[in-house]
Amino acid sequence: MEIRFQFYLLFAVDDMVEIYKGPLDVKDIISRWLDECDGRNWGAFIPFIGIVRQEDGIEALSFDIYEPILLKWFQEWQDKAQKKGAIVKMAHSLGDVPIFTSSYIAAVMSPKRRVALELIDEFVEDFKANAPIWKYDVIDGKRIYAQTRSTAMDGAGLMSKKD
Repeated sequence: MEIRFQFYLLFAVDDMVEIYKGPLDVKDIISRWLDECDGRNWGAFIPFIGIVRQEDGIEALSFDIYEPILLKWFQEWQDKAQKKGAIVKMAHSLGDVPIFTSSYIAAVMSPKRRVALELIDEFVEDFKANAPIWKYDVIDGKRIYAQTRSTAMDGAGLMSKKD
């Protein structure tokens, strides 16, 4: 049985951050981003694609995003990348993302391979630790907060870091 998804872009900021309702259309996003390399003299285009794994009985993951803090966090990364002559892009899902589909794509484009390799690693790790995106497991159609896999953040209400 083949399952088909409709992909809905909710918003994009400066063509650098894209937020979608549901799973990401990986082939479309990567293809568009790769097309942006044409004529730009980039020596490296390095994507990272996060895919929802089947584990612990989940049928999907679900995501909430606090957009103002996400955009501030991302702009800091864009500034860091620009100092190295690179750019960073990301796409993320809002809402439910079934297993075996993508919820997160990041990419670095750079004239230099080493810069891109280092930035993509640092960016993805910092994203996991500090981006204001909250994850829920979907089990038997119910959305359950994934507290054990979430990172506490300053100023995040119930998810604030405890002293």
